Amino acid sequence: MNTLPSRGDDPPIPPAPPGGKVLVVNAGSSSLKLSVLGPGDDVAAGLTIDPWDGGPDHDELLGFLHGQPGLDAVGHRVVHGGSRFTAATVIDENVVSAIADLTDLAPLHQPRALAGIAAARTALPGLPQVACFDTAFHAGLPLAAARYALPADWTGRFGLRRYGFHGLSHQYASNRCAHMLGAAGARHVVTCHIGAGASLAAVSDGASVDTTMGFTPLEGLVMATRCGNVDPGLLMWLLQHSGLSLDEVSRGIEHAAGLAGLAALPDGSGDMREVRAAADAGSPSARLAIDVHTHRLRQQIASMAAAMNGLDALVFTGGIGEHQPPVRAEAAAGLGFLGVAIDPARNDEATGGDTEISAASARVRTLVITAREDIEIARQVREALSGNRA
Repeated sequence: MNTLPSRGDDPPIPPAPPGGKVLVVNAGSSSLKLSVLGPGDDVAAGLTIDPWDGGPDHDELLGFLHGQPGLDAVGHRVVHGGSRFTAATVIDENVVSAIADLTDLAPLHQPRALAGIAAARTALPGLPQVACFDTAFHAGLPLAAARYALPADWTGRFGLRRYGFHGLSHQYASNRCAHMLGAAGARHVVTCHIGAGASLAAVSDGASVDTTMGFTPLEGLVMATRCGNVDPGLLMWLLQHSGLSLDEVSRGIEHAAGLAGLAALPDGSGDMREVRAAADAGSPSARLAIDVHTHRLRQQIASMAAAMNGLDALVFTGGIGEHQPPVRAEAAAGLGFLGVAIDPARNDEATGGDTEISAASARVRTLVITAREDIEIARQVREALSGNRA
């Protein structure tokens, strides 16, 4: 188990009973989701705080934590584990400090994960707490996929590599796909986690072999407010010649780019629902935003398939992936050469739950799977505390 040495002032960690009752704390960039999963992964209780101020002493948060009897363990989603954390890790003070040291790589998410950890450790001091990392699923990427073509000295000095993100969602979705189709029908799977943040993963025989996000969550697809892939020379030009400051460029590509930047709606929204409504109402910029989003999505699905030399199944998950049939239809329309084809009626009806939307003639199976990071976190917590690994 990938744990760090304790400072000596943390109590011994008791083992978790098989299938124990796990509280899952999922801290996002603006919201907090809490769920209690029983032995069969049934949700015994849940709470979403949206928006969440990011404080560990939030009244609603503490009230929920104090009101959950019979818990066996707590699992926390942490976005960035760097190179240090490649598996779910029991939390002690050294782990908390190491997570904090990675804040510069995920400034929107890391402090909020730490706030959730602080609240749960204070409210539930007798319970083992485990950090589950979004980067861990991609820790074993082949070097050809993980390495940037940068000077070797930089790579060695600064630990530069492609980390990948949304790993908890990609791991759950690929496992669920294999369960639905059988292992033989899901050897090569592209999982599409599409929401305000979005990424793809190429999952071959259950292992991530490529993904679209990289050193930070900015790389890859067009997202709600994040730019995705951009020529680094363009950014250098802006810094050298545009008069924009480093902070202005950083804020722009993180908070004002993506669908928001392309659609240029009056309220600055990057919400796909609002962008599509504007496009349907005749906005040329909103239509362009959808077209660019679709182009990049198709392009990068194909690149993920190429990384595995084949494709058995395509999985859509995440808020947009699950609830926006037009996004799935537009992506599939350009992937027929891979064997992807979806049934329009099945696609339109798939707005919740796990289901297949493939056309009868399709060589590649296409599924819509509900994002259940909570189930994956609970599984990893139980394994970490029992000493077993999948």
